[in-house]
Amino acid sequence: MKKAEKAEKAVNEGVHREVSSGAALDAEGVWSGSWVAERLGVELVGEDRLTDLLGLALRRNPKRAHLLVSNVLGKHVPQSPSVVYGHGVELGRRVRELLGAEEAGRAVVLGYAETATGLGHSVADGLGLAPYLHSTRRPVAGLAAAGGFEEAHSHATSHLLLPEDPALLTGDGPLVLVDDEFSTGNTVLNTVRDLHGRYPRRRYVVVALVDMRSAEDAGRLEGFAREIGARVDLVAAASGTVRLPEGVLEKGQELVARYESESAAEGRTSAAAPSWPVAPRGGAAYRHSPAPLGQRPPGARGTARTTPTGPHPDGNRIDLHWPADLPDGARHGFTPAHRERLEAALPGMAARIADALPVDARRVHVLGFEELMYAPLRLAHELERTADVEVRYSTTTRSPVLAVDDPGYAIRTRLAFPAHDDPADGPGERYAYNVAGAGFDAVVAVVDSAGDTPALHAPDGLLARLAAHTPRVLLAVIPSYAPERPSMLPEPLRGPAFSSYAPEEVGWLLQDLSDVTLEAPTEEREEAIQSGGAHYAESLPVEYQPSERYQELFHAALDDSAARIAQATGVVTETVLAERGPRPVLVSLARAGTPVGILMRRWAQHRHGLDLPHYAVSIVRGRGIDANALRWLAAHHDPRDVVFVDGWTGKGAITRELAQALEEFEKSDGITGFSPEIAVLADPGSCVRTYGTREDFLIPSACLNSTVSGLISRTVLRTDLVGPHDFHGAKFYRELTGTDVSVTFLDAVSARFPEVEDAACAQAKELLAADRSPTWEGWAAVERICEEYGIHDVNLVKPGVGETTRVLLRRVPWKILARAGAGSDLDHVRLLAEQRGVPVEEAADLPYTCVGLIHPKYTRGATGADGKAVSV
Repeated sequence: MKKAEKAEKAVNEGVHREVSSGAALDAEGVWSGSWVAERLGVELVGEDRLTDLLGLALRRNPKRAHLLVSNVLGKHVPQSPSVVYGHGVELGRRVRELLGAEEAGRAVVLGYAETATGLGHSVADGLGLAPYLHSTRRPVAGLAAAGGFEEAHSHATSHLLLPEDPALLTGDGPLVLVDDEFSTGNTVLNTVRDLHGRYPRRRYVVVALVDMRSAEDAGRLEGFAREIGARVDLVAAASGTVRLPEGVLEKGQELVARYESESAAEGRTSAAAPSWPVAPRGGAAYRHSPAPLGQRPPGARGTARTTPTGPHPDGNRIDLHWPADLPDGARHGFTPAHRERLEAALPGMAARIADALPVDARRVHVLGFEELMYAPLRLAHELERTADVEVRYSTTTRSPVLAVDDPGYAIRTRLAFPAHDDPADGPGERYAYNVAGAGFDAVVAVVDSAGDTPALHAPDGLLARLAAHTPRVLLAVIPSYAPERPSMLPEPLRGPAFSSYAPEEVGWLLQDLSDVTLEAPTEEREEAIQSGGAHYAESLPVEYQPSERYQELFHAALDDSAARIAQATGVVTETVLAERGPRPVLVSLARAGTPVGILMRRWAQHRHGLDLPHYAVSIVRGRGIDANALRWLAAHHDPRDVVFVDGWTGKGAITRELAQALEEFEKSDGITGFSPEIAVLADPGSCVRTYGTREDFLIPSACLNSTVSGLISRTVLRTDLVGPHDFHGAKFYRELTGTDVSVTFLDAVSARFPEVEDAACAQAKELLAADRSPTWEGWAAVERICEEYGIHDVNLVKPGVGETTRVLLRRVPWKILARAGAGSDLDHVRLLAEQRGVPVEEAADLPYTCVGLIHPKYTRGATGADGKAVSV
């Protein structure tokens, strides 16, 4: 028999089939939801099993008054671990029957934090060999989220998906989503909407202990399934609805406030501790035998003892001998191979717990820790199977619930203690319900090592709280699984160490190659590029040093166009803020996009007081975008917030390059959310939806190279310099500081923001309401030019003022095509063409002001139209 089959057999043999046990009734048959039902008029309507499975309590939550308290989940109500595990495994078996063996073999199970992490894992066990992942509220530095969603009614809403292997979510098999209950179905809708957009698949199965949706909510899920074109099935142990009278939220809040104020006035602590005898029976969690009216001890809604009844628990550690590198749960994924190892280790670990228990212990409670539900459950289940003790299981929780010591109320006692795992959302109270006063002879607290902090052992910490209510507290610590992180990439480079820009203006996701000689004569580069002997990104052109006359042209152009650039900056920034959210992350494509990204950042600060993050990354035609830069961005920001920025479009080659590169990145890394839409200052080629203008005019930052781009070179990608875990490279030309006009350009444009503000906002509003779909007019024009001039490669045609300027500064130009009547926008082009001996021809029907043609049959010495070299 294969190991995996043995593991599954062990699971099956270990599950008690009495999953119907666990009724939410006390010894005299009082339903644990009657207290809330009588006072608020809340009703459970549906199958008879509902009142066996569920009790009711009141939330300390402004979003929802009532709480459905599961008696078989093992969260708020201590329960027999065989009952808890059995319910999950049984649901998994039902899913397997629904899917059939083939589909079940391709399924992935996803559970919800914190309540359903253990349930989802149990469902995966029942399903068979399915890998399992649960959402988490504990981020991991350097590990990119593969998804996320919101739980609208929860006290802690944000869920992260952090699989160690992102490919876990990229398959096309069924996705099985597991929650403890469906109240509205909103959480499932949010999850499927997020995941289907990233990893579309044909089938989803939604699993819960109870389905309590209204008919309207059920219809929304069905409609959503039709909308996305996928099948969505639902499996639940029981179903019904909750009838809520009008004003129930306000009434519930008033009731919570009244009871808490009464408790405060009477000097009661948050640990209500009934001390009358406890009489467990059957498969129920435990059943209080209420004392006759008038005979209950003081503090019947609870006065906790302040002195521990047994030894302080700090010294009572159990070394489980947890297997090395075995995940403590499915926060980062749990595979069938992991399940095999856990099944093999469980008997030994349970034996170590049994050996540590007091010899006279008869009732033992195993207490898990928030999202850490499954490992404590399996330990409790194995202890129950093999030791001569009565075992109950539950976990601590973030969920704030009112405790009322009444047999008709589901939460009889509450232990409150400080969070002890350094949570991302900051310090706060955590809770253990129905443990105090339950008559346990020993409590085994199971935490992961991230939760084994001084706060756990503090005088007001969880262990001390437990010690006040049980003779013996034991602690078992499971090593927190640390997924293998991608290589730690360096922080962005910033000025003045790298670039002449201020450090807050831009962070460069590049490596500094300033000490490497990368420049080659233009003619040598061109011959190597066109012959296929080298890629253009493997070397750099010699930096063009502008003549005095050319510098005068730059400053004149800047004076003439600063207001027009300022308005285009405002238009594109307002469009981005309106369509991509209030706090986008600007990521400029180095280097032409970088000055534009800084201007957009300055506009957002000027107009809206926003301090937007801005980075510059490398993208190389034919090689794609820097994947390590994307990994860094995904680890530090939500990819959905990233907006790629460039200076202008030519024929749209970079637009297409980016879309293709992001598609390949999603497949290789499983990280999704990056949008291929580029925001540009000018879109003369009609290649993008987000732009400041579609006019082809002179942008002075295109006139120069590094001296208008923070003294940074073009980016470099060469295998001997850029390793698989490195950013692409670039040089910082510190020696050109004397001719640097980078900040001059930015300041000249920014100074015009106030005068163009109203016009820019009005234009942006018009564009937002208009059809901005790309027509790719520029690409069509390039293809016509190639045919007319006999050019075999569209990459030798560089349309637009900016691209034409680049041809003249960096490549071997053949000729320049200029639109008839083009004026001062081409003064610098004409000067450069004159210096290089390149003819300028007027052409009709150009969608651009000009087009630069690289020599299509270059050999060394062929520079001008006549094939003869000229001096520059």
